Amino acid sequence: MDYHLNWGASQVMLRQMAEDMAAELEHDADTLYALSIALFKEDIRECRLLATMLMPQGMMKAEVACLWVEQTTWQEVAEAAAMNVYPYLAEAGDLAFLWIASEEELPQLTGYHVLSRLFGQGRLPEERAINEFIDQALCALGSSSLPVRKAAMNAVTRFAQLGLVYQRMAHGAMTRAGYDFV
Repeated sequence: MDYHLNWGASQVMLRQMAEDMAAELEHDADTLYALSIALFKEDIRECRLLATMLMPQGMMKAEVACLWVEQTTWQEVAEAAAMNVYPYLAEAGDLAFLWIASEEELPQLTGYHVLSRLFGQGRLPEERAINEFIDQALCALGSSSLPVRKAAMNAVTRFAQLGLVYQRMAHGAMTRAGYDFV
């Protein structure tokens, strides 16, 4: 990994640090938010991972999320933010669709991970978004990027788990394209 600086702390250790800090500042979400923003500005693996763990749910603005996605250069950080922060934004679905349409690998990866989380929470996409999701996922499944292909496959699998109608849509589209995983 091409980190500017990497202290070698495990994610388990970072999670414990984040829990301790959050407990100390449990009544001060504004301070946690500011700390998270400041940590993400550092080009250091552990700082960015901690930033995703400390961001209070629902406080991040869409503009900041887009900036973070733009500034993310490591898959590990993209995945952490997609798990810890982005699904809790009011605009999470819209942002995920924006990111999966990107030409760049990490925004696509982030978008598919966010959609997987949203589908896993039972959040249904709007009807017009379903076709876009399936079309984008089919493109991603043909990507040269293994992480993007895997994330897209996971998102399609989670989409299919939303119910029988969604399963049939996903299965039909994937079968027509020559994929057999739904």
